[in-house]
Amino acid sequence: MLDSKPLLFPSDFPLIRRRRLTTLQVNLGYRCNQSCLHCHVDAGPKRTEEMSLETLDELVAFLRHGDLTLLDITGGAPELNQVFRPLVIAARELGVRVVDRCNLTILEEPGQEDLADFLAEHQVEVIASLPCYLQENVDAQRGSGTFDASLRGLRALNLRGYGRSDSRLSLSLVYNPTGASLPPSQCALEAEYKRELKARYGIDFNRLLTLANMPIRRFGSWLQSTRQFDDYLGLLKSAHQAANLEAVMCRDLISVDWQGYLYDCDFNQMLGLPLRHGDGDGDGDGNRHRHSRSPSSPNQRERLHLRDLTSAELLRERSIQVGEHCYGCTAGQGSSCGGALA
Repeated sequence: MLDSKPLLFPSDFPLIRRRRLTTLQVNLGYRCNQSCLHCHVDAGPKRTEEMSLETLDELVAFLRHGDLTLLDITGGAPELNQVFRPLVIAARELGVRVVDRCNLTILEEPGQEDLADFLAEHQVEVIASLPCYLQENVDAQRGSGTFDASLRGLRALNLRGYGRSDSRLSLSLVYNPTGASLPPSQCALEAEYKRELKARYGIDFNRLLTLANMPIRRFGSWLQSTRQFDDYLGLLKSAHQAANLEAVMCRDLISVDWQGYLYDCDFNQMLGLPLRHGDGDGDGDGNRHRHSRSPSSPNQRERLHLRDLTSAELLRERSIQVGEHCYGCTAGQGSSCGGALA
């Protein structure tokens, strides 16, 4: 398999700085019950990375003393991790909104039979991947049988009130293109999804989020193997919209990996671009990078850990580590973990 994890070279992506930290996005580990083609995490059943109870305690301590409004939990399939439910419970007791990035098929995994009830009980907002409303497209991207299992998961959530207009339980779906292209209009596609899923399967949801595929890890390897890597990067750069820089998620979010180390975003986490002690306080020239084809080897001792962050204010105005992959967030209508930016 080709390695799409890049070395660091100068990039012309614009310099951006952090604002007030409002969102903690936590990756609990890379183990998943699926191995999707578009996955920027390269997650799968054979991955063993998993957050420890010690790191869970550090997370909860930061939530307790911070001023965060949202905890965004991701993976892998985060529900497979031992700390998922304790983390949800602790965050909700602190009054923090919680989002679970759910692949839907996890609801049918052994030991997860009560997962839908747990999510509803704690009013967890569900953001679920469903790259199309057509079976052949979903199964091609996520594996045979995935579409039918996803529908059963959506029905289970609907039965508990998720996605209903008269309920406070929020259910969003996520669309990713199946190939080397940008997502279509989020607004128009949402209307199409709602019409087709209701008419075909009787399924309701609140919002559709369109996300561009990042040219890293598994999707990046696919781009390389099909000789589309450079063309796709060119597409992202040519479609760059400067207005999207104001709304990119990294300005208000910090990404935490399964060991508790900090990154500007989940994509930087996958590329091995951690926050470091002393970084981001100057003009930012040292925080611009460019794609190549081989992995980097950052100095582990210099990485900034969650326990080092005594106050979220320490990150304000800090320059963000950017690279060619960042054009995936600013191309066209823009793309973030919250969907289109424009």
